[in-house]
Amino acid sequence: MSWTERNLAVQGYCLTGEEAHRLRWALRLPNGLCLMLVLLGLALQSAVLLLALVPIGAVAGWTRRHPFDLIWNYGLRHLSGAPELPPNPTPRRHAFKLGTIWLLAIGLLFALGQPTAALILGAILLPVCGLVTLTNFCIPSTLLGIWSRRRGTAVPTQVPDTT
Repeated sequence: MSWTERNLAVQGYCLTGEEAHRLRWALRLPNGLCLMLVLLGLALQSAVLLLALVPIGAVAGWTRRHPFDLIWNYGLRHLSGAPELPPNPTPRRHAFKLGTIWLLAIGLLFALGQPTAALILGAILLPVCGLVTLTNFCIPSTLLGIWSRRRGTAVPTQVPDTT
């Protein structure tokens, strides 16, 4: 299993190597779009833009589909003949929930006239979002997985048998 496949397994995906390869760009799309919008919101110090991302993150965290998955599933995938994105597994959705709370905090700090604190939180969020976008290594999913294993509540990730 490749490093990328292990990273996806930590997020809860049960993909074969071939499936992971065929979805390599699609799985990065929601995070990449959010990364660009967050970067823009921070650059503009826009509470409105950052707070507008909160409902998108909430939908991503509390449903099986990120709203940006629809851009892939109903649009972009048809240009390349790629498969549809699978529903987001629970560990990935938990990471979206943490990101949603983080975005809410940043947006509220800007709205309350605290740009320095907002930019500090944003400076932490950007590399975390960038890392998962570029490598599929999700720090929140990894930390939540460690926490769950220590508490004895982790659900074992099933990796498909490719033999």
